[in-house]
Amino acid sequence: MNEDIDTSVRRGSNNLFADLGYVDPDTHLLKAQLVNRMVGIVRDRKLTQTKVAQLSGLSQPDVSRLLKGQFREISVERIMKILARLGCEIDIVVKVMGDMSPAQTIHFQAAPV
Repeated sequence: MNEDIDTSVRRGSNNLFADLGYVDPDTHLLKAQLVNRMVGIVRDRKLTQTKVAQLSGLSQPDVSRLLKGQFREISVERIMKILARLGCEIDIVVKVMGDMSPAQTIHFQAAPV
């Protein structure tokens, strides 16, 4: 057995991308959460990648890559537009931490393809 290999176990954070040393891990986590929601919608609605491409304005190969988790080159805004075109309502809640007053909600709506 190789004595130089570190086999210790460390507790990770709530962000795998931060644990792996990605640049801008919070954005990667947000993208992963949005794409995960997209995968669920595609599965629940039994949509083909071709249909997702038609609805979203992406090519079928781009849809395939996105659904496989290859989203490094796509923006959060673009993923939100795709979700909106798949029939999702997207609300962004902006709230000052610790402030007990009602949060301001921004409704995101994408233009049709």
